Amino acid sequence: MGPNATSSDRTLAGRIALVAGATRGAGRGIAVQLGAAGATVYVTGRSTRERRSEMDRPETIEETAELVTAAGGRGIAVQVDHLDPEQVRSLVERIDQEQGRLDVLVNAIWGAELLFSWDKKLWEHSLETGLRILRLAIDTHIVTAHFALPLMLRTPGGLVVGLTDGTADYNAENYRISFFYDLAKTSVNRMGFALGRELGPLGVTAVSLTPGWLRSEIMLEVFGVTEATWRDALAKQPHFAISESPAYVGRAVVALAADPEAGRWNGRSLSSGELARVYGFTDEDGSRPDAWRYVVEVQDAGRRADTTGYR
Repeated sequence: MGPNATSSDRTLAGRIALVAGATRGAGRGIAVQLGAAGATVYVTGRSTRERRSEMDRPETIEETAELVTAAGGRGIAVQVDHLDPEQVRSLVERIDQEQGRLDVLVNAIWGAELLFSWDKKLWEHSLETGLRILRLAIDTHIVTAHFALPLMLRTPGGLVVGLTDGTADYNAENYRISFFYDLAKTSVNRMGFALGRELGPLGVTAVSLTPGWLRSEIMLEVFGVTEATWRDALAKQPHFAISESPAYVGRAVVALAADPEAGRWNGRSLSSGELARVYGFTDEDGSRPDAWRYVVEVQDAGRRADTTGYR
């Protein structure tokens, strides 16, 4: 995949993808980039134009499907609560009936941005809310993979991607915000490793993947900026200079899905910046941010914000 892939590249024409949790953020960015590469993409989530999820935000799966189609693929929106096994079973049966195959599964489900605490310890945190975070971040991935993998295994060369926050190496050495957030994000990395052991011998590649500091819809709102004006946020948070658009991690998934040697990554914890160095793709502005190296060497080291050599 070249650094400026467009819908005309169509490297994934004829491929069938499911992006679970594609309403917004990284999931939407991945779905759109899969569409830009020519794939048919089933996009799922709980928020539709008729009904919002508990997050009560305006983004919908129908919008995501339309963006996929506009990018050059075929977007198919399906409302699914991935905590409900019967809804997920029905989704996979539909994909089987309509396509007869599944080539790419992306578990981008999260939906707990408004639930985790930045400062409460385990014993101070609402137990009900904390367990809800874990169900949204972990159980949804397990339920989805359980039903989708038998369909994927019919066609060799499939790809399973679990979206998380932080590489396995980084999360192993650093406390991630709070107990429930830490457990949620480290668990997805371990799931990628475990699935790699089970799927690799059967011809399917499984990885976990983290974007860097993602300019999601929610993050842009937090800083009071838009994608077009995001640099205005640097006055509040200079390290936001290393941030990336959702398209960047989307291009990482496309690069993996299009790589006939993707099995070399099986079971690995990967980042968008790491894969950009290998495959040569860029973010939408032509840059190549390497956020996790920056976080360790600049942000966590207490150095002044400077992205020279990091994007």
